Amino acid sequence: MPDALDATPYDALLLLSFGGPEGPDDVVPFLENVTRGRGIPKERLKEVGKHYFQFGGVSPINGQNRALLKALREDFAGHGLDLPVYWGNRNWAPYLTDTLREMVADGRRRILVLATSAYASYSGCRQYRENLADALAALKAEGLELPKIDKLRHYFNHPGFVEPMIDGVLRSLADLPEDVRDGAHIAFSTHSIPTAAADTSGPVAAHGEGGAYVEEHLDVAQLIADAVRERTGVDHPWRLVYQSRSGAPHIPWLEPDICDHLQERHAAGVPAVVMAPIGFVSDHMEVLYDLDTEATAKAGELGLPVRRSATVGADPRFAAAVRELILERAATERGQDITPCALGTLGASHHVCPVGCCPSRAPRPAAAGADSPYA
Repeated sequence: MPDALDATPYDALLLLSFGGPEGPDDVVPFLENVTRGRGIPKERLKEVGKHYFQFGGVSPINGQNRALLKALREDFAGHGLDLPVYWGNRNWAPYLTDTLREMVADGRRRILVLATSAYASYSGCRQYRENLADALAALKAEGLELPKIDKLRHYFNHPGFVEPMIDGVLRSLADLPEDVRDGAHIAFSTHSIPTAAADTSGPVAAHGEGGAYVEEHLDVAQLIADAVRERTGVDHPWRLVYQSRSGAPHIPWLEPDICDHLQERHAAGVPAVVMAPIGFVSDHMEVLYDLDTEATAKAGELGLPVRRSATVGADPRFAAAVRELILERAATERGQDITPCALGTLGASHHVCPVGCCPSRAPRPAAAGADSPYA
């Protein structure tokens, strides 16, 4: 048996994700949860949900979270880490508040949170922290003893997140016809967000054009491109592109869009493209629809060979990275001097989100940060 690993003072890990429908009847209620407060009519939600209906009303994200849960539990057990893992979602069952209530009933008092979002942004970090604050407020109203909650740092540049993506790009390049492989362009894709949200992403010191959100993605893209060059001997051109834009058309969002980029690269004579969705932890609906369906169809219209590389998903290296992040944070909480593991030029992200980090348009309480009302 391996020696036991020490996660003290933490007594549980919470996998916190977005959630998704698991049948046709779930689609509109799920979208109502996602868009609550925006006054979007039900008929419009049915139109928005057409890509879910195209896949039988089932988002793959919940199944992928179950696979990640299994991978985490197996990794922890195999390495002697005695830490139970729970799962809660922001927008669909199992709901975050219900999961936290279960954790409290099980006696969990120091909880670490792993969000299925690797980068700094309002929607990828602070909004999760706001949801945690909402859940804690609900438990407080029920008279329950509140646990102390911390969130694992952003892991965009951890080797266990980056290495699986490198392998995915290499596999996609190898799958291209030999006559276009060496000339292939790599389109590193992530979720588009409003430029105003990007500019204020990360700590205040990182605010500026694109903020930490763009800077972190560019660093990861460069890491992958450099590794591909080292392992193949070919220096593939690349660009960071965006997908899954939503919202009012008059509000500026990050560009270029992946489909526009494919058209532009084809016009420039590029013989093939690998689409690498580095902004996503798993192959959820936005990857399956925006890349595998829409972008692939656009490439087909153009006669442009494309391949889409895999996301990290439940790769054992990612599960091991989560274990390492837990032990790193636990040791830091115990006052030990730890050198965090990170690749690239940016170094390891902060353990505690500072005041002013990824602000929301209308200030709301957020847990697990320097400004948390639940310290």
